[in-house]
Amino acid sequence: MSLVTTHVLDNATGRPAAGVPVRLEARDGGWSTLAESRTDADGRARDLGPERLPAGVYRLVFDIESDRGEDAFFPEITVCFRLGENAGHHHVPVLLSPFAYTTYRGS
Repeated sequence: MSLVTTHVLDNATGRPAAGVPVRLEARDGGWSTLAESRTDADGRARDLGPERLPAGVYRLVFDIESDRGEDAFFPEITVCFRLGENAGHHHVPVLLSPFAYTTYRGS
């Protein structure tokens, strides 16, 4: 399993958001893509890069527009976070609704 995973839930429908494209990027002066995936039928992306990552700043970029169409109020959601030395598994869920989103560090 990847060190970083995510889960997208659609609060408007009460169901997982399947098929959402998501990228894991690392900050290294600019941003470089480490992995790309799509959420599965349960809204989860478990294959976002390696099992280990060095300490640093990373972000998950969710392409909401390609999933919801051009009417998406948030066409893209970016969640930036920091991994410390010897970081354990990080689960970063997103709760999505038409005009809002929430994120947190999950378990």
